[in-house]
Amino acid sequence: MSSTDGETGMRNLADKATQEKLQERLQAKPQERIQYERLEKDVAAVKNDIAALTDQITDALNSFAGTAQKQARHGYKQARANVDSAVDDLSERGGAMMDAAQDAASSIEETLEDIITQRPLATVGLALGLGFLIGATWRR
Repeated sequence: MSSTDGETGMRNLADKATQEKLQERLQAKPQERIQYERLEKDVAAVKNDIAALTDQITDALNSFAGTAQKQARHGYKQARANVDSAVDDLSERGGAMMDAAQDAASSIEETLEDIITQRPLATVGLALGLGFLIGATWRR
């Protein structure tokens, strides 16, 4: 049974008890009956006030939940934008580093080409010496 069903059941029991008391009071003396009717009106007014207050609290809580949800969405969007910005920045830095590495490699390549064309015999001797060292190391 949900809390609403429980509340309804409790209200029904309270209303039934109130009706029984009313019947008893109607049979009572006129002075007591007038006092009872005033008391019954006061109780009804208090019930109405409590119902109105419950509605106001419910509205306030719904408004608070809506505001919290909006703030959470805004925070999520801002975090997402920050992450996207950081990824873009890292991508740009990575691209710049890659370009610098390619420039360095092409510069080394050009330098080696110049050395080979300027001193071909020394380059061939160096290649033979390196090949001999690699071969000797490989045998062991």
